This record gives sequence, structure tokens and C-alpha cells, in this order.
Amino acid sequence: MVRYIIRRLLGAIAVLFAVSVITFGLFAIVPAVTGADPSYLYVGKTASPAQVEAIRHSFGLDKPVTVQYLEFVKGIVVGREFSDGTATGTRPCPAPCFGYSFRYSSPVWDLMMTALPITASLCVGAAILWLLFGLSAGVLSALRRGTFFDRLVMVIALAGVSIPVFFTAVLLLYVFVYGPIPILPTVSYTPLTTDPVAWFQAMILPWIALAFLYAALYARLTRANMLDTLGEDYIRTATAKGLDRRHVIGKHALRSALTPIVTIFGLDVGALLGGAVLTETAFSLPGLGFISYQAISKSDLPVIMGVTILAAVFIVFANIIVDLLYAVIDPRVRLH
Repeated sequence: MVRYIIRRLLGAIAVLFAVSVITFGLFAIVPAVTGADPSYLYVGKTASPAQVEAIRHSFGLDKPVTVQYLEFVKGIVVGREFSDGTATGTRPCPAPCFGYSFRYSSPVWDLMMTALPITASLCVGAAILWLLFGLSAGVLSALRRGTFFDRLVMVIALAGVSIPVFFTAVLLLYVFVYGPIPILPTVSYTPLTTDPVAWFQAMILPWIALAFLYAALYARLTRANMLDTLGEDYIRTATAKGLDRRHVIGKHALRSALTPIVTIFGLDVGALLGGAVLTETAFSLPGLGFISYQAISKSDLPVIMGVTILAAVFIVFANIIVDLLYAVIDPRVRLH
């Protein structure tokens, strides 16, 4: 087990290194090859040559690409400083430094750490809801295959997968905030430690909007996996031996059916921790997805690059945790 974890961690480091090189290349190497000067993204095409040169020097864009990447990696490990365009002025960026946003006059890491609790609140709450309702609906639908309940669940699941999250968000806001049943205040994020009630009121609608999409998907996947598992020989043998049906379903069938669900769940949670762009934008939640959208609209390349790498970290380590959970859920799986 220890050797397996070490190999997986080394593999994760290699993957993150590759992601950092590719991501950095998209924002540094490609503009250099194509001849496009990224400095103009910050000062505009009508800026004077002196302004362009100041921005180029502030971001280190006047250095070779390899030097820029090494300084970027060095900044993550030990921090770095950025020139503010003057002869003596600098902007400190302590480790881990993922760059400096001159749009917000703040290190990218500070911006991401401010937004991360909001994204984490959205992801965790929605994940609990979609697992609770998605798995329950999928299992019951498989056990009642062909009944009215089964058909109803699949129709709802199809609608949930088909309806985009921003439409669900607008509908929920209209009904429960501005429309016929105004039981909730306008969505405005409040930290959990400041006011738990206000935090819950701000998050309940984003949770439902995001969970509706994923619960529908998980219900369909759980139903399909349960039907396949219930047809296995060992399930029929356990039933023929007279084992209690709840024991057969819970200990044998469900545990086997959950293995692929856990894989998808790890990927989904890892990706959402990197930013649920549509949900956060629809509800104006200043999480990682929202600041990514703002960064794209403002051409704030350091923020985009930082969020991309952070999302890769979440996905990679979510995969490692999923692999370790395999042995817990399914005893047939052995980690070597």
C-alpha cells in the first residue's frame, strides 16, 4: 500500500509538471511564436511604447521563455517579486506565488484562497445532495425496474441532464427570490463563520441548481450499474442461499455497483473545486469559477493560469483518493 501511494504521488507530480508546462506554454510560448505581444492585453492597443515596455518588464515578458517558466516555478516554491513599472518599485508575491494580478493589485494565490471557501461550500453542499438523491433514486429505480416509479425517475433524470444549470438557476431565483414564492433573500454570500443562517440561505439555491444536474446523471448511472450487478451469478447464488434481501442488496450488489460511481464522483468533485463557472456566475458567487470568468473577460492571464493549475491539483489528488477508496468499497480490488 505504501509503495502504491508513493508511486501515485510521484505520478501526480509528473502530471502536474506537465500541466504547468502546457498551461504556461499556452500563455507564453504561443504568443511568442505567433508574434502576438501579450502586453497589449493589459494596456490596450493604443498604449504608448513606454507603457507597453513597462508592462512587459513588470511581468518579466522581456526575458526568454525558459527563464520565465523557471521564475514561475521558483515563485511557487519560494516566492518572487514583480516590478510595478517604476525604477525602484516592486510588488511582493510570497510563496506559493502563482503570479501577480495587476488588474486586482493582488497576488493570484491570495485571490484564489479568498474564492476557494466559496467554491468549496458550493461543491460540498451540492455533492451531499446529489449523492443522497441520485444514489437513492438509482437504486430504487433498479429494484423496481419497469414500474411507474422507474419510468418517472428516468424522465426526471433525462430532464435534469438536458436542462442547463444556468436555466435552473434563473428559474429557482425567479420562484423563490423574486417570484411567486419569495421565501429567500437575494443571494449574497456570507461566510459560514460570520452568520451560518445567512450562509445557508445564500447557498441553498446554488446547491439545488448544481445538484439537480448531477443527481440526474448519478441516478441513471446507479440504475444501470445496479441492473448489471443484480444479474451477476454471485448475486443469484446469495439469494438462493436464503440471505436477507437487504443484506444482498446493501453488502453485495450496491458495493460492486458503487465502484464506477466513485470514479466519476472523484473527477466531478475535483473539477468543481476548480470552479463551477456557470453556477457561480448565475448566482454571483465570487468563487473560483466566477473569478475565472472575470479574468477571461479582463484578459487577466495570471489569474487564468493560476486557477487552471489549481484545478489540475484538485483533479489529480481526487483521483488518488478514489483509487485508495476502491479497496475499501470493493474487497476484490487490491492495490499493488
